[in-house]
Amino acid sequence: MGKFSNSIQPEHKEFIEAQHIFFVATAPLSGDGRVNLSPKGLDCFRVLDNKRVAYMDLISSGNETSAHTLENGRITFMFCSFTAKPNILRLYGKGFTVLPDSDDWDLYAKDFTIYPSTRQIIVAEIDLVQTSCGFGVPMFDYAGERDMHFEWAEKQGAEGLIKYMKDKNLKSLDSLPTNLGLQFP
Repeated sequence: MGKFSNSIQPEHKEFIEAQHIFFVATAPLSGDGRVNLSPKGLDCFRVLDNKRVAYMDLISSGNETSAHTLENGRITFMFCSFTAKPNILRLYGKGFTVLPDSDDWDLYAKDFTIYPSTRQIIVAEIDLVQTSCGFGVPMFDYAGERDMHFEWAEKQGAEGLIKYMKDKNLKSLDSLPTNLGLQFP
């Protein structure tokens, strides 16, 4: 049976910090727009306080979260246990993007290991926390993190990473602008 809270409780934070993967979901306002659901890892999620969370977002092939939160702010995070003790935790809120050259960058970047391929930080104000049983989630063993992203980023170099973002990260699949798209018109 699901349980609800209007803030992140200490037991929620403890559960979040024990997970190796989380999922972030956003959607445009358009009924025909594509819903985005992305898995994230690499120790990039932080609970900032009982109403705020953030994750460090690395350069990748899409930038849907930035576009959707710029348009409407809606964001959901999901954490689920793949160990013997089942649990699912969802955080609902309003998100926004913080870019490296913004006034708020230093405020949020201090909580992360910033890499040359760090694209932005996604911050969310949480207004609802839901936990549920997770009885149907299978068990998996954690084998470790992948180094492939960092190897790829090193091969790109600083100029290559900027070119990649300009080529792939300025608008969503549905042509909504991202925060980077506003920066690099």
